[in-house]
Parts: sequence; C-alpha cells; structure tokens
Amino acid sequence: MMGNTMAAARQERKLHFWRLRTGLVLAGLLSATLWGGRIGAATIEWVVVDPNSGLAISGFDPVAYFINSQALPGKDEFEQVVAGTIWRFRNAGNCAAFVADPEVYGPRFGGYDPVGVARGVAVAGNPLLWVISDQRLYFFYATETREEFVSDRDLTISTADRAWPSVLRTIVP
Repeated sequence: MMGNTMAAARQERKLHFWRLRTGLVLAGLLSATLWGGRIGAATIEWVVVDPNSGLAISGFDPVAYFINSQALPGKDEFEQVVAGTIWRFRNAGNCAAFVADPEVYGPRFGGYDPVGVARGVAVAGNPLLWVISDQRLYFFYATETREEFVSDRDLTISTADRAWPSVLRTIVP
C-alpha cells in the first residue's frame, strides 16, 4: 500500500510549522519595508533549511562549531525554534547560548556559500565544509569555494556583503 505514512499529528505540526515560518518571514519583510530596516548578512531569517526535515543547517549544532571546533549533529531532544526555523543542539547549554545570541552562532549569510553570494548567487553551503573567520561561521558548497574564501577572506566578505541584499531577493522561502 502506497501513500502518506506520516502520522496525522506530525502532519499537523509540520503544516503549523510552515504556516508559522511563512508568517514570520512575511512579517519580517513587511516591517523591513515599512520602517526601512536593512536585512543584512548577519540575519538568520534566511537560513538554509532542509526541505525534507525542516531543520536548519541539516540538524547540525551551530554552537558546536565554536565550542568543539567540529561539525556535530544536534539531538532532537534539544530542538528549538528561533526566527521560525527549527535548530538542533547537542545539549541544553548550546541551545541556551544560541537562543541568547543567534546572530553570533548562526551561520553568516544564512548558511549560503559566501563565494556564491559574492558572485550574486544563493548556493546552499554544506555544514561539513565550514570555516570560522572573525568569530563568524561560514558554510561552503565545495572545497574549492572554501579554499577561494580562505585565500582572500576580506575581499570575499566585503563583496558578499554588498551582494547579499540582491541575493536575498532571489531566495524563495
């Protein structure tokens, strides 16, 4: 027998999650438009989300990159919704640190590859290809783009910062 095997309760939670996320994104865009707010590279509103699980950065713990210096998967018992997105953490301490300051621990450019952003394209980064530079987390699509970033960080970041507002307009929530 083929068909949807997702439990009704989970379907309802997933539907509620997507409605909530869409509403938060639209509210953020409306407030930015009405009050002239700038959606900058530091925001986590446009984070890369796995379309199947709904998890930010494929379920990896964003704080672990800083604390453990490695990409570590979060645990479902330490799940938290921040800015309309589901994040996972290894422990309660990492969760609390992120909730207190998501702009510090969240990936810059929402997890999109900064080299792609600098070129004007939103390319989702891979949480296993990462660099911390100036206390900010960056993800990369390929080892080549990570190497390009490392070879000229300042130029890549400044170019990506200028391109980010235009790239944001190409991202479909």
